[in-house]
Amino acid sequence: MPDEKNSAIAAAILPLVGGARNVTSVAHCMTRLRLGLRDPSLVREEELKALPAVLGVVEDDTYQIVLGPGTVARVTPQFEALVASAPETAEDLASRGAAIKAARSARNSTPFKLFLRRIANIFVPLIPALIGCGIIAGLNGVMTNMGWLPAVVPALTAMAAGFMSLIAVFVGYNTAKEFGGTPVLGGAVAAIIVFPGIANIEAFGQKLSPGQGGVLGALGAAALAVYVEKWCRRWVPEALDVLVTPTLTVLVSGLVTIFGLMFVAGEVSAAIGDFANWLLAGGGAGAGFVLGGLFLPLVMLGLHQALIPIHTTLIEQQGFTVLLPILAMAGAGQVGAAAAVYVRLPYNASIRTTIKSALPAGFLGVGEPLIYGVSLPLGRPFITACVGGAFGGGFVGLFNMLGDTVGSTAIGPSGWALFPLLDGNRGLGETVAVYAGGLVVGYVVGFLATYWFGFTGPMLAELNAKDQPLRRSRSGVGGGAPIEEGAGRG
Repeated sequence: MPDEKNSAIAAAILPLVGGARNVTSVAHCMTRLRLGLRDPSLVREEELKALPAVLGVVEDDTYQIVLGPGTVARVTPQFEALVASAPETAEDLASRGAAIKAARSARNSTPFKLFLRRIANIFVPLIPALIGCGIIAGLNGVMTNMGWLPAVVPALTAMAAGFMSLIAVFVGYNTAKEFGGTPVLGGAVAAIIVFPGIANIEAFGQKLSPGQGGVLGALGAAALAVYVEKWCRRWVPEALDVLVTPTLTVLVSGLVTIFGLMFVAGEVSAAIGDFANWLLAGGGAGAGFVLGGLFLPLVMLGLHQALIPIHTTLIEQQGFTVLLPILAMAGAGQVGAAAAVYVRLPYNASIRTTIKSALPAGFLGVGEPLIYGVSLPLGRPFITACVGGAFGGGFVGLFNMLGDTVGSTAIGPSGWALFPLLDGNRGLGETVAVYAGGLVVGYVVGFLATYWFGFTGPMLAELNAKDQPLRRSRSGVGGGAPIEEGAGRG
């Protein structure tokens, strides 16, 4: 039955985006079905938005249909199958090639943004495992503290820690894949970092330790492996390529990793951890206020993707990231702002309907429907949502400064969905209470700021005058850069 449901969703979407011949590429991320379209004008957008499964749409370098976490991963294979089953003509192939070339050219015109997206592409596929292992780790902690089923605890420990002990290998594999190398060679070089025998090697006057450099070292090692491999492909005779290229790739990049990258990456990773701890221990409420308030604008500019390896490094080092619970407060501010919009516009049925359908997802940390359907098109409520996020972040940051560290064992979820992943240096009850308090502060301040400052008099008069559909902006507040994935989530 679930496959039939997901197949029906895919079948409903396909004709509304111009049919199979209009689709040049299909991909998905945590919440969105990302489509390359030959002719975007063929999209019947209003009908697409009206589908119950569709939470919103975004136009960027691809046409993005927000379906939500879980759903998108199940609908995408069904959609791909429908597209693949359609007959393709020579004209289709030529047009698809032109679309790919144009998309690539557009991406290359913003190299920094492309680089951040590539970094995200390395780490985003790891998020399901981080979430699953993080929840198991939390369950294991509860069982250990309560003394429940002691015979099962070691098994849960192995399940929770096994992936994290080898995460460098997965990062290396994905890095090589993303940058055009042989994935398994990237994984092989990154595996050096976690090999126990590395403890017998001395570099820079000190013994190396397994895992030193972590995911950053793995990323650098695999990127180097890609460079060496591509150099070998150009210069090694074809008859010897199968023997020489993989050997030189692992040998050269492996030696550089052992006698250089591991030490450097280890120092950088340690600095990241020390800085995060210092920032919240010393800055506390101020640091949390700034981080919580700026996260939605960072998402709008696509710069939030730079935080993914930082989160992963902190999780690898400390078992949790202290930044995510603070950044998640942006979603709380967004929920509070949407609730205020609902109250302030009693006669605008279309906006109130959008809010009612989107609020449940907003509470669970999926912020796209509220952002694209409510706050960004209205403008001022987006700013007041940031204010709510700032105060929520300040609340959590204050408790970090007072010694009650709140962290998340995985990245991806936020809102109420983050509760199972919470961890800290105090008891679980205190950690949950601080995070819940931050959410409440974000909701309340986001509501009050939007209620009192989210509208001008003429805006209220116009929006309450009659039931009219809210025009959806694709370019952020005031025509800025498009919003990227994960808005309103940590």
